[in-house]
Amino acid sequence: MAEREREAMSASLSRLLRTLSSASMSRRHCPLALLQPIPLHQSEMALGSASSGGSAERCCSSCSDDSNNNERCKSAERGTAAEEVGEEEGVELESKQDADEGEQDELELKRDSSTVNVNVVRANFKCNDMECSLVLGDYVNGFLGSFLSKGLKTNQLVVNTDEKTLRPVARLKEPRDLFALPKDKDNDCSQQAPRWPVECQVIEERIIHIPYVPAVPEPLNAPTGNELKPRPVGEENGIVVFSYSPISAVNYFSRSAVGGARFMTNCHPMNPEEYDGLEFESRFESGNLAKAVQITPTYYELYLRPDLYTSRSKQWFYFRVRRTRRKMLYRFSIVNLVKSDSLYNDGMQPVMYSTLGAKEKSEGWRRCGDNICYYRNDDESASNSANEDDEDNSTYTLTFTIEFEHDDDTVFFAHSYPYTYSDLQDYLMEIQRHPVKSKFCKLRLLCRTLAGNNVYYLTVTAPSSNEENMRRKKSIVVSARVHPSETPASWMMKGLMDFITGDTTVAKRLRHKFIFKLVPMLNPDGVIVGNTRNSLTGKDLNRQYRTVIRETYPSIWYTKAMIRRLIEECGVAMYCDMHAHSRKHNIFIYGCENKRNPEKKLTEQVFPLMLHKNSADRFSFESCKFKIQRSKEGTGRIVVWMLGITNSYTIEASFGGSSLGSRKGTHFNTQDYEHMGRAFCETLLDYCDENPNKVKRHAKLFKQIKKIRKREKREQKALKLQKMADQGCIMNDKLKVKRSVEKSVS
Repeated sequence: MAEREREAMSASLSRLLRTLSSASMSRRHCPLALLQPIPLHQSEMALGSASSGGSAERCCSSCSDDSNNNERCKSAERGTAAEEVGEEEGVELESKQDADEGEQDELELKRDSSTVNVNVVRANFKCNDMECSLVLGDYVNGFLGSFLSKGLKTNQLVVNTDEKTLRPVARLKEPRDLFALPKDKDNDCSQQAPRWPVECQVIEERIIHIPYVPAVPEPLNAPTGNELKPRPVGEENGIVVFSYSPISAVNYFSRSAVGGARFMTNCHPMNPEEYDGLEFESRFESGNLAKAVQITPTYYELYLRPDLYTSRSKQWFYFRVRRTRRKMLYRFSIVNLVKSDSLYNDGMQPVMYSTLGAKEKSEGWRRCGDNICYYRNDDESASNSANEDDEDNSTYTLTFTIEFEHDDDTVFFAHSYPYTYSDLQDYLMEIQRHPVKSKFCKLRLLCRTLAGNNVYYLTVTAPSSNEENMRRKKSIVVSARVHPSETPASWMMKGLMDFITGDTTVAKRLRHKFIFKLVPMLNPDGVIVGNTRNSLTGKDLNRQYRTVIRETYPSIWYTKAMIRRLIEECGVAMYCDMHAHSRKHNIFIYGCENKRNPEKKLTEQVFPLMLHKNSADRFSFESCKFKIQRSKEGTGRIVVWMLGITNSYTIEASFGGSSLGSRKGTHFNTQDYEHMGRAFCETLLDYCDENPNKVKRHAKLFKQIKKIRKREKREQKALKLQKMADQGCIMNDKLKVKRSVEKSVS
């Protein structure tokens, strides 16, 4: 009986090899050797027994040319007679004498008998100048899976043998097993250097800034209404002192490399001996500045680069200035922005980092600029007569003045506090090296981007030997930085990761209750090159969650696949995608209204209201919205909600500041964003706490939400009636004028 089972298993393996050969091998291929099933008793595990009863089967006729097949047939005739395995092809033996005659294929059999219950055969052979190795494990417990997982190059396929039919059953591994981060000598995850499109030039120096939080929150700028609005004059009326634009033969991404382009060009066309003005640079990670034009010795017009492979999305800026002069008032005007409105007109200021200030005073990024104004470049008469197409093509200018504190300083300017891909990798590696955090944090590779950069995800949960306890835990999925310019999202994610990996009682309870799946940077390609909104495909990734194209949008595809797997295995209690907002102050949430299910109506608004209670001076519940717009149907928030997750949110943090409570009229800094990440975790524990007192509190909040929404409906209805009444008055006035004119004419 045992002999029949072994013959049947050998036949199934033969059929599988023929299938794989015909499906995936189109040129010259290896003559994969099928070894005879090994006796299951340890006493029979001698090498001689294998050589006396061994058998081998060549792949199929497509593996090599006819001459090689004929030589193998002659070789088999000189060896031991073959046993009957399949209906169409027999089993041939490779004799050891053929190896001495100059055969191309060399087969070496080795047997490992270190264990009693597992029989292992390793086949090492050479074919077409390629070294190959196959491993066959226990024939009873999934030998095909061991064969394919160790012998073939792919690690995406899992094949096991059905116990009843003895047929191979193949399936793909889940995304979490597709990639594994390699380990270095210190048992840490290896860190990858950023990969750039080959047309991008990158300076060798890595930009590093010290952390800094101002002792007092910085106040918002107070516009006077009398700020100057200089119109762009262009490079024809000035001197181009910096010019850099990545040039590609094709207008799409093709190749990437560590360090970008092999050769650097001179982006500073002025003569250094004659030019004594400011020196600009942006060819570093997350940098964005395309051109600088000196109009006067103290006035510079700046032009931003659009997102790579597009002509859109010019809002993020991050550049370096050298050769500064103190006690001189400079003016910078960024003249090709595209958004029609900005918080710069509502008190927001850009951020600045002084290298000498960091050395002498330990000061980091801080708000800067006076006489700030954001305005449309064409005049009002043109804007009033413009059609919708012209409106879309309009450009805007951000202008501000700055006075430097030091001579010959190196100063950086940015739209918001930068957080680069390298910064994220440094932080994740610290977690992996930590002796305590590494026990309940597992860093994995979700996928690789188009440019080959790693997309990481961090799993945080309390380890448990009881599988039943792990299955009871629901998962919390949080992602960030799908839009490269929205750096506040990364700072919120950092605050969340700091808290959930910390030693507080709340963090420990959360780890015991949930499985956290954190994807801290969904668009590393865009972050590296300094894009505003898009990836290297030229598309907004936050509109691609309905995609089925894995190769084009890998980070989105694998994130969605991970969420689906979690829904099937343990359930997802909450999903949150972190963003930043450029037109509103405060921090708020966008959710999805549950109209179809009366039992869940308004339940999605409980968590945002609790978050407002826990962070009243930063988070605004009044700014939260729960409508589902057709233009947003491809976003992560709506797609995950359609998968059945009631609490599916987008959290938006303002680039500006707060208009609430004790923080009213002040800018947000990195500490505020990190505090929001901690508040998210604390509110999550309150929201999911089954304590009767907490349940009562939820019921009160639910009633409060109903009152708020009823009041809003009444206000909206009153406004609508007032508008209709105003329109009615206008119509009555027009009718009266018409009647009076008719009377006068008659």
